[in-house]
Amino acid sequence: MNALTIFLGVIGPMQVILIIAIVVLLFGGKKIPELMKGIGTGIKEFKNAAKDDQPANSKKEEETKEKE
Repeated sequence: MNALTIFLGVIGPMQVILIIAIVVLLFGGKKIPELMKGIGTGIKEFKNAAKDDQPANSKKEEETKEKE
């Protein structure tokens, strides 16, 4: 068995509804879109940084392919 499953148990639909209700109570309905937008922006920046962090050798190969 997975250690996370043992720790959390099986998450059912009632637990998901409860978690969503707690998040709405904590952050309010108006803050949730801003929170999701921030998370989306962070993921986008992470993907761009990971793409830019390619080894120098493969970047040179891509540049030569683009020039041809």
